[in-house]
Amino acid sequence: MKKILASIAFVSLSVSGCATAPASADSGPNDPFERFNRHVFEFNDTVDQAAIQPVARAYSNVFPSFVQTGVSNFFGNLGDVWTAANEFLQGDFGAGLSDVMRVSLNSTFGIAGLLDIASAASIPKHSEDFGKTLGVWGFPDGPYVVLPFLGPSTVRDAIGTPFDFYGDPFSYTKPVDVRNSGTVVRAVNKRAGLLDASSLLDDAALDKYIFVRDGYLQRRASQVELRLEDRQDKKDDAAAAAATAEAVKAVTESPEEDPR
Repeated sequence: MKKILASIAFVSLSVSGCATAPASADSGPNDPFERFNRHVFEFNDTVDQAAIQPVARAYSNVFPSFVQTGVSNFFGNLGDVWTAANEFLQGDFGAGLSDVMRVSLNSTFGIAGLLDIASAASIPKHSEDFGKTLGVWGFPDGPYVVLPFLGPSTVRDAIGTPFDFYGDPFSYTKPVDVRNSGTVVRAVNKRAGLLDASSLLDDAALDKYIFVRDGYLQRRASQVELRLEDRQDKKDDAAAAAATAEAVKAVTESPEEDPR
């Protein structure tokens, strides 16, 4: 069952990576293990097309969209817990508190997260993981690697993966058979949501490996850069606000001149 979820993660990372245009040949992707990576990529792709896609298509055809949306919302609400934890670790306390509020609202008024009440209330949804947190802390991404069943990654993101697993509240669900069943449902539901995008990938890419690799690396680099810029902007705003407060305090507390 973990292999099924891992295969879904591979496709998810592949498709999401393709949301960014592939890097040019001059960008020099850090891929010293390309020969090995290609073999693993082909293995993952074969597993997905032979086993995962057919199940996901059947699931998509059988269950109505509102059921699939409810499943996505439920597991997305659990994911917001780990997202909030990573935002606190990154020093973004405002975003972390926002996601804590999301979890609280969706877990209560959203019927255990089946309804995304928080988004309707204009509380934005974020997505953070420990690999990105390591990037914000200054850890280099390292070489590109393709992990069996897990798919595109870097050395830094691969180090963060176990933390993401143990940071998932659902991984502690008991009894075990409920956790395993839920893991399968989450995996199949996620893959079903990517069917159209993966078909587009198959049609668009002459070399799927390069397309996925360059898209993934660009996307991850952009995500970390945006987090660093956002954190710096907040620091600058806080410094400016502090300076303004000091200036106002100096003016208001300065002794008045004697009119004589």
